[in-house]
Amino acid sequence: MDRISALRNVEDALRDFESGESDLAATEQRVVTVLRTYATDFEGADGLAPYQATGEGRAHGLVVVAANETDARQKVHDLLEEERGTLDFDVGRL
Repeated sequence: MDRISALRNVEDALRDFESGESDLAATEQRVVTVLRTYATDFEGADGLAPYQATGEGRAHGLVVVAANETDARQKVHDLLEEERGTLDFDVGRL
């Protein structure tokens, strides 16, 4: 899914919410689904790709866009404002 398709799908979800055809929970689910689909299909310039952190604690489940696993690990630490080595997690490409 490209960016334009993702935005259109989010707009459709918001339109349905505004018209009363969808409730907030259903709208949230649709938007999350669009975002997850966009992230897993994402192929950025310069070799960027989505990586997901797995493990225990705050890092588990985070998805970041990075050039490689090392950069992905650093981005997770930066997002959580943690020093390297303070969190136990792995990263894998989606």
